[in-house]
Formats: sequence, structure tokens, C-alpha cells
Amino acid sequence: MKISELRWVDRFIIAAIIQGAMITVMAIVIVAIQVTNSDINIIQYLSLSFEGTAKWFFLGIIFHLIIIIAIAVTALFYSHLEITLKKKFSRKSNVLAAIHLIGMNIGGAGSMMIMTYAGLAGTGLLTIFTEGKLGPKYPAIMDSFIEPIGGFIALLALGVMCGGMGFVLAYRNDS
Repeated sequence: MKISELRWVDRFIIAAIIQGAMITVMAIVIVAIQVTNSDINIIQYLSLSFEGTAKWFFLGIIFHLIIIIAIAVTALFYSHLEITLKKKFSRKSNVLAAIHLIGMNIGGAGSMMIMTYAGLAGTGLLTIFTEGKLGPKYPAIMDSFIEPIGGFIALLALGVMCGGMGFVLAYRNDS
């Protein structure tokens, strides 16, 4: 089946599966690093230093999970329009749906992955992955991640707004 033959519901389900796989791989990598490095308990270290940069790590992971759930739930809206109501998407509503898909996936996942990375870098835990040992805390690094995170969140917001407009256009389409 070609991508152009997929319904929007299918595209959003596939996106949710891919996003779920990405966060699963991230979790497996963290567990594998923990198993191979007994010098520090990564989760305990992050929990004890939840002040400052460690909270970016946790919030990045939690919000990424929320984004994945939102993408899957969005598929239900498209399912209702495309399958239950048998609504046809016009050229304009297709463009809005495409922006929705890209905005939620690139904007949502991008911002959350940067937050997660920034939290690891700021706590000094990133060096466990690169050098095999705990590095110094570097909270000032967070300043360099604010604009990219904001840009990805703006893309997420644009995608969600375009999706809402696309829903309304498709719903109102009587053909």
C-alpha cells in the first residue's frame, strides 16, 4: 500500500507506533547503561536531584508519553470522520491534516526529546553514555535549549491548530 492510499487514521496510528518504539528504545538504552554501569544508580541519582536540570529529563519523558497518547487519540477523531461518518477530505483539509501529523510528531517529539537530552546533559549523566563515568553538573547548559524547545512547541501548536481546522472542514464536507 502506498502512503498516498493510507487514510489519516492509519497515518496517525503508524505515527503513534513509531513514537512508542522511539521512547521504548530510549528506555532500553537507559536500562542497558544502568545494567552495565554499577557505579551509579541513574534513576536514584535523577530522583535525588529533581531540583534543576533533572526535572527536564523526567518532564521530557512524561510529556513524550502524553504526546504519544495524544497522537493515538487523534487517530480516533480521524477514524470517526473517515470511517464512521464517511467524510471525504478536500484538498485544503488534507493539507491541514498533513500539517497536523507533522506538527504533532516533529514538534511534539522534538521538544520532548530535547528536554530529555538537556536534563541528562545538565545533570552530568550524559557522560555516562559517552565516557562511561558521571560528569559534573552543568545547569547553565539549559539556557541553550530554551529556544529550540520553544520552536518545536510552536510547531506542535501549529499542527494541533491546523488539525482542528481540518476536522471542522472535513466534518462540514457533505460530499
